[in-house]
Amino acid sequence: MSRRLSLSLVTAIVTICSPALAENVKVTYGTNWVAQAEHGGFYQAVADGTYAACGLDVTIVPGGPSVNNQAQLLAGNIDFYMGGTLDGFFAVQQGLPLVNVAAMFQKDPQVILTHPGVAKSFDDLKKLKLFISDGGYSGFYMWMMSIGFTAEQRAVYTFNSAPFIADEQSGMQGYVTSEPFSVEKEAGWKPDLWLLADNGYTSYSTTIQTLADTIANKPDVVKCFVDGSIKGWYTYLYGDNAAANAMIKKDNPDMSDESIAFAIEKMKEDGIVDSGDTETLGVGAMTDERMADFYAKMVAAGVIPDGIDIKQSYTLAFVNQKVGMDLKK
Repeated sequence: MSRRLSLSLVTAIVTICSPALAENVKVTYGTNWVAQAEHGGFYQAVADGTYAACGLDVTIVPGGPSVNNQAQLLAGNIDFYMGGTLDGFFAVQQGLPLVNVAAMFQKDPQVILTHPGVAKSFDDLKKLKLFISDGGYSGFYMWMMSIGFTAEQRAVYTFNSAPFIADEQSGMQGYVTSEPFSVEKEAGWKPDLWLLADNGYTSYSTTIQTLADTIANKPDVVKCFVDGSIKGWYTYLYGDNAAANAMIKKDNPDMSDESIAFAIEKMKEDGIVDSGDTETLGVGAMTDERMADFYAKMVAAGVIPDGIDIKQSYTLAFVNQKVGMDLKK
């Protein structure tokens, strides 16, 4: 099948697939960072046998500063990757056969931290020095500049929170599930948080990304992995996640019970996984409208050119089917 997927054909193939595969189909899922609660739903589906019940033997391959699991996906060394909306768009631009098949995070967890009470609104952040990494500057901060933030107010963030803690008139990038925890521990005060997703940044995050050929030739494997991941996230958030957390700590011994508990609380509190469209379509939901909205914002921000066929970057054939909603308690 060509890079340009036929959604109707994929949907038809998925519909006639058997509900379970032959046992022990080996599948690898590469994450984008070291093991953490933000990967919990995938670990949950391994730990409680959800993937196995569908016939999959899933191995999670953690990412990290020296690991490029997306390159491993392109090389055919892993089957699925923890991607994102924007890298899907870039893949189309570059002619790479990457396709997002589910969005496990409805909200990108990117946040700006500020000192308590310094800012009363998101617009107030325009008055502050903002510590933003080079990667953040070329991505979400380009969007921020399109709505009135400036290059001049940006200071380089080196993933050291000390300069932010020392400067009351500053803000710092982070993930809502992690940096607020570490800053409070280090500084002794609780930072105010400004979630980009609640202020117009409409990207999906923590997607399940695979190759176009995998969708064409192994749609049953894709369906089982997506369905299992969805169920895993419901159970991780609303059920017994002890075994999954034990697996996370085994893969990342630096991860503490306290930091895991904080991350889970923030994912639930801020609707990172379960909010908006998931309330009617189920976890993992994606829509054409949301994709088009985010693409338009990225074009306006100068991040990516106009005229790209973004429907090559994702398919809705495996989501929006209310899978696992009965597991929400």
